[in-house]
Amino acid sequence: MVIKWDVTIPKLSGDTPRRAYLYLPESYEEDPDRRYPVMYMFDGHNVFFDEDATFGKSWGMNDYMERSGKQLIIVGVECNHEGNRRLVEYSPVTYENSEHGKIKGKGSVLMNWMVNELKPYIDATYRTLPDRRNTIIAGSSMGGLMALYGVTAYNHVFQRGACLSPSLWVAPGKVLEMVARAHIRRDTMIYMDYGELEMFNHAATQESMISTAHLLLTKRVNLAFRIVPGGNHSEASWEKQIPIFMECLGL
Repeated sequence: MVIKWDVTIPKLSGDTPRRAYLYLPESYEEDPDRRYPVMYMFDGHNVFFDEDATFGKSWGMNDYMERSGKQLIIVGVECNHEGNRRLVEYSPVTYENSEHGKIKGKGSVLMNWMVNELKPYIDATYRTLPDRRNTIIAGSSMGGLMALYGVTAYNHVFQRGACLSPSLWVAPGKVLEMVARAHIRRDTMIYMDYGELEMFNHAATQESMISTAHLLLTKRVNLAFRIVPGGNHSEASWEKQIPIFMECLGL
């Protein structure tokens, strides 16, 4: 079952509402004493249903969860679609963009809202396991970059993160510095991948992904890093990786 409601993030978009999504496994109603891990996902409109997805194709996460029987709550929040606001909200660093010019990243504002307002609301409203071990973060593209930011800079909140096709190329040096500064516990689990067919989309992709993976390994992160054969930069490709990153993160 997927519940939809509207939320606001005043420090980012004032009182303009955006859609939030929450998946509850079937057992949630059947077993009223059970509590569940929670995975928070970026680009929530692209996670569950094709009719809500930006390009008409979602990850199909609702179908996967029902097929697999995974016992997990999933929370997704829609991005800001106005102009370049998604790039602003989904970047933890400031960088130059050839199309939009200087992007003043406000990823920290979004993450603080997720950690200090959204998560407490979810934990108070639903039967969650709110501890770090049972709190996961996931996303793709700029959302993948934010998932990496979340699981490293907010490692006291998230033990596990799935970073699909993360946009490390936006500011490789700043991203590496961000990861280097983070206090990351050795039980942290990170899944990171890139599609074979997207490897050359941006000049800095190969170098940045290798440097980031190496840095994570030096911090003793339990890292699963892979190149997806035939994979590209699309929801259809990311959908196929769901069983793999779920397995890698022990979900």
